[in-house]
Amino acid sequence: MGFERIWSPWRKAYVTAGAKEPGCVLCRALEQAADPDSLVVRVAALNFVVMNLYPYNAGHVMIAPRRHLGSLAEATAEELSEMMALARRLESVMARVYAPDGINLGLNLGKAAGAGVADHIHLHMLPRWAGDTNFMTTVGGTRVIPEDPVEACARLKAEIDK
Repeated sequence: MGFERIWSPWRKAYVTAGAKEPGCVLCRALEQAADPDSLVVRVAALNFVVMNLYPYNAGHVMIAPRRHLGSLAEATAEELSEMMALARRLESVMARVYAPDGINLGLNLGKAAGAGVADHIHLHMLPRWAGDTNFMTTVGGTRVIPEDPVEACARLKAEIDK
């Protein structure tokens, strides 16, 4: 008996990425924030919110300090406070946009902890629904995400100032 295959070609870019662009992906995102096609949802005084290009669910964002910081110990109390204030704001935005059953918040500090961007701290925030981990994830190792990051960014931007 063979295995069935479930294709998720959008992940190929992440899995097969060879040489990455020099510098920090989050710092580059912040530099491009003024571009209307950027995936930056909000730039605040000390932090910014950007869509995750490889989301676990629709609406998966990252909140990162504007300064390139490799650890929480390097962050000021003001930077960390604003990061949490943005998370609190996004909680209500996600409730309006996605009506999730819950929300995950998480920090992965260092590559061994699972950080894909290990040199610039960031807080992941993503809406969750009962049953969003189903047979596709469990058996197929694949997530079905019904919305691409560009569409999600537009929806979150439209709600964040309300």
